[in-house]
Amino acid sequence: MVDFARSDRSTLGVEWELALVDSETLDLVPRASEVLDAVAADPGLENRVVGEMLTNTVEVVSGVHRTVGGIRGDLGSAVDDLRAITDDLGISLLSAGTHPFSRWADQQVTDKERYAELINRTQWWGRHMLIFGVHTHVGIDDRDKVLPIMGALLGYVPHLQAVSASSPFWAGENTAYASNRAMLFQQLPTAGLPYQFDSWTDYERYVADMLTTGVIDHLNEIRWDIRPSPGWGTIEVRVCDGMPTLDEVCAVTAFVQCLVDDFSDRLDRGETLPTMPDWFHVENKWRAARYGMEAIIIENAEARERVVTTVIAEEVERLAPVAERLECASELQDMLRFAEVGASYQRQVAEHERTGDLRAVARQLCEEFTGGLPR
Repeated sequence: MVDFARSDRSTLGVEWELALVDSETLDLVPRASEVLDAVAADPGLENRVVGEMLTNTVEVVSGVHRTVGGIRGDLGSAVDDLRAITDDLGISLLSAGTHPFSRWADQQVTDKERYAELINRTQWWGRHMLIFGVHTHVGIDDRDKVLPIMGALLGYVPHLQAVSASSPFWAGENTAYASNRAMLFQQLPTAGLPYQFDSWTDYERYVADMLTTGVIDHLNEIRWDIRPSPGWGTIEVRVCDGMPTLDEVCAVTAFVQCLVDDFSDRLDRGETLPTMPDWFHVENKWRAARYGMEAIIIENAEARERVVTTVIAEEVERLAPVAERLECASELQDMLRFAEVGASYQRQVAEHERTGDLRAVARQLCEEFTGGLPR
């Protein structure tokens, strides 16, 4: 049996993975232990900055908040405190789905049993997981809502993938994908798009089968793009690439919160939420990973197709009353800025075309992390 903790409806938590790079060379550096030692000595950062699988990564973790503004203040203050530490160590921070030129074979795995077991099991693919993401938790007030909301959220994977796409380069090569991270991460055995279950009992049966057959040892080893997080009482959206700026993180957080709250409200009114066949979701994910903001996505079970940016603009307008109620109207409007200034993959490719230098791309990512998006 999988117990689902009760959370207040539409409360938020965000996890933001950050890469540690040498301030001079802009290459990844395996110095998470130094950073985390300094973090441990700072009471203000307790439980707010944690380690990850690779020693070139730290993750900034928010507390639980009711508004996106609370997330912004929480993550912003944590990053400011973290930068005071990393600046002294000669380390810069950036966030993108992948680093523009660092090589996976040069990276070190954090010395923990669960990471060693993951690498032992997945081997070549596991060692390739030089990727960074943003995870958004939204509180669900009734377990019976979880699976219907997840099913409806699957229709928004391409929207989220397109705006957050920030991994066009892999080990120094232009992959021609907006999000190479999306293609890489789904190679792990329990990653990728979730299954669509008809009932919580069906989901519990799946979990039991995975545990019995040794596919997983713990529930959190189910690494779907959208998954229940029973211990927190949330749905966790893990679609997004690492995003370079706090404004981008907050825009996506607002979009996810508004969608989940809207779905929750519609369920309370007795509506049935929209779904699509799995094969449409698989195709949409690939299209968004490949073409990003130019993807033509499948919108509904009737197979209507439109450019993702058009659909996003309409969704922002549709969700405006929800955003007003949730106090995230300005952050939701920032979803339109991705089309105005370009998603990160577009900005990175443009910088590389301008300079011919992937270090210039890494420098741009560092500058965006500290200075925000161009206006």
